[in-house]
Amino acid sequence: MEVVAMTAQIKMSRLVKGLGQSVLSLSFNLGGILAGTLLALYLDLLSVTSWSLILFPGILSIRGATGGLFCGRLSTALHIGTVRASYTKNTKDFHLLFNAVVALTFGNSIMLAVTASLFGALFLGTTAADMLVILSVVVTTMGLSLAFISPISVGISVLSFKKGLDPDVTTYPVISTVADVLVTICYILVLNRFFSSQMERILIWLSDLIFLFIVSYLSVKNYREAEFVRTVKEFSLTFVLVTFIVIVTGAVLGKISQVIGDEPKMYVVYPALIDTVGDVGSIVGSTATTKLALGTIGSSFSSIKQHLTEIASAWSGSLIMFTLYAIIASYMHGLTASGDILRFMAQLLTTNILAVSLMVVISFTVAISTQKRGLDPDNFVIPIESSLADSITTISLLTTLTMAS
Repeated sequence: MEVVAMTAQIKMSRLVKGLGQSVLSLSFNLGGILAGTLLALYLDLLSVTSWSLILFPGILSIRGATGGLFCGRLSTALHIGTVRASYTKNTKDFHLLFNAVVALTFGNSIMLAVTASLFGALFLGTTAADMLVILSVVVTTMGLSLAFISPISVGISVLSFKKGLDPDVTTYPVISTVADVLVTICYILVLNRFFSSQMERILIWLSDLIFLFIVSYLSVKNYREAEFVRTVKEFSLTFVLVTFIVIVTGAVLGKISQVIGDEPKMYVVYPALIDTVGDVGSIVGSTATTKLALGTIGSSFSSIKQHLTEIASAWSGSLIMFTLYAIIASYMHGLTASGDILRFMAQLLTTNILAVSLMVVISFTVAISTQKRGLDPDNFVIPIESSLADSITTISLLTTLTMAS
C-alpha cells in the first residue's frame, strides 16, 4: 500500500509540475493577439499586390515548421547530452543541426516562393516579374526571421534546462508565438522597403545573394556529414507534407469569415486558439520523442499510457488558457451578462476538447510511426502537427458554432 501511495504521490507531483510549466509556456500565446493586431494595422500594405496577403499564412506555416524542427531537436539533444546547455561553446551536433536549419530555411523559401508563384500564375494573373519579387521577398523575410528567432530559440531552451524546466514543454510554445510576431514584423518591413525605392530593392536583392552564399558554403562544408544530410533529407520529405497541409489549411481558413462573421469577439482570440492547440501538440510530441530517445517508452501506440501525465498537464494548461481568452475577449467586447460570458466560454472549451484530442493523437502517432521506420521523430512531429493545428482548430470551431446555432 505504501508503494502504491508513493507512486500516486510521484505522479501527482509530476502532473502539478508539468501543469505549471505548461501554463507558463502557453501564457505566451496571449501574444497571438499582438500578431493579429499588427496584421490588421498593416492590412493595406499587405494588400499592395494580389499575392502579398495570400503569401502571408504560408510564410508563417513554413517558418513554424522549420522552427519546430530546430526546437524539437534541440530539446531532445539537451536531454540526452548531445548538445550542451551553453550559449556559445557547444558540440558538433549542435553546429550541424544549426547549419542544416540555415540550409533548409533557404531551400524552403525557394520552394514556397515557386509554389506561390505557380498558384498566382494560375489563379491571380501574376507575371514573371511578380515571381522574381515573390522570390526576393520570401527569401529576405525568412532570412531575417532566422537571424532573430534562432538565437532566441537557443536562449530559451538553454535557460529552461539550466533552471530545471523541461525544454520540451517550454521552448516551442514560447517560440511559436514570438516567431509569429517577429515574422509578421519582418514581412511587413521587407514589403514596405521593397516597394519604397529602387535602392532599397537592390539592397534586398543583395541580402538574398549573401544568404545564398552562406548556404552554399555550409552545404559544401557539411555535405559529407551524415547527420547534416539526414536532417536535410528527412525534413525535405516533411516539407512536402507541410506544403500540402498549408494548401488545405488555406482552403479552410478562406472560409473563416463565414464561420465567425457574426462573432466579432472570435477574431480577438482566434490566433491565440490556433497557437495554443499547436503548442499542446508540440508538448505532447516533443516529450514523447525525448522518451523514445531515452528508451523510457516503447515504439507502440499503447505506450501512450506511460505518457498520460504529460498529456494531462499540457491539456489542462490549455483549458486554463482558453478560459482566460474567453474572459479577455468578453471584457474587450463589453459582454457583462454572466450567461453570455459562460456561453462564449463553453464554445471555446468545446473547441478545445475537439481540437486538442485530435492533436494529442496525431502528435503521438507521428512520433511512434517515424521512430518505427528508423527516422528521427523530431524531424517530423512539430512541423506536421503545427501545420495541422490551423485546420483542426478552425474545423473544431466551425463544428462548435454549428452545434450552438
